[in-house]
Order: sequence, then structure tokens, then C-alpha cells
Amino acid sequence: MQIMVRDNNVEQALRALKKKLQREGVYREMKLRRHYEKPSEKRAREKAAAIRRARKLDRKRAERDGSAK
Repeated sequence: MQIMVRDNNVEQALRALKKKLQREGVYREMKLRRHYEKPSEKRAREKAAAIRRARKLDRKRAERDGSAK
């Protein structure tokens, strides 16, 4: 990853770096790796995330189609 510093503006470059790290999920991964996560906990977390994604997709699809539940 590379961030260009223009006109000696380090603050702007730092903001751009933080935004890139956030978008790529580096902060989320660092948080997860702070402590050991049992494989069963990892499966449960990933399954819950998949359910949330599916529900969100269903809500978006229903909203786009104009049908209210």
C-alpha cells in the first residue's frame, strides 16, 4: 500500500491511509486477532454475519421491488 504526501501535507496523507486501511478491513482484523478465538466461536460469528448479510440483501430487494412486509 502506498500513500503519496503532496505539498508536505502529512495530515491529509494520514487521513487517506486510515481510510484505505478501514476500507480493506485491517482494523477489523487487528481487533479479531487481539485474542484467540475458538474455532466454534469463529463459525458462529461467521454464520451470524452471513445471516445479517442475507437479511440486509432481502430488505434492499424488497425495498427496490416496492413490496413492504
